[in-house]
Amino acid sequence: MKQNDVILHTVTKVSTFIILTFSIYLFFAGHHNPGGGFIGGLVTASALVLLYLAFDLETVREHIPVDFKKVAGVGVLIAVLSGVGSLFVDAPFLSHTFDYFDLPVFGKTELATSVIFDVGVALAVIGTAMTIILSISEDE
Repeated sequence: MKQNDVILHTVTKVSTFIILTFSIYLFFAGHHNPGGGFIGGLVTASALVLLYLAFDLETVREHIPVDFKKVAGVGVLIAVLSGVGSLFVDAPFLSHTFDYFDLPVFGKTELATSVIFDVGVALAVIGTAMTIILSISEDE
């Protein structure tokens, strides 16, 4: 007999949207306030875990066909390459710079190279956390 999980699935979809929105906020707030790539990545991974708990593994993998090992590898590569970029301008490793730009919709906005590093950290955290959780869940 198949269970009727309409309420669980609906609440999970709404909650996942809210959690992912909050993770984006935490990611971008990390430059001047607490947050950043690490905590944003963990919150994103928690939203994905919620999806895996509410739905089965095959359903989520069908809709999100991502190899999280590759995500972690790409994240580490981005983080390291963002640090290497500073060596080309004769600055210490992982030095960052920023400037203010006048963007059409946002107006005067600060853009920093440390955001590139945070993207790498977030991807590495998401990939690592999801790889660990999925490998634990597949054990029988």
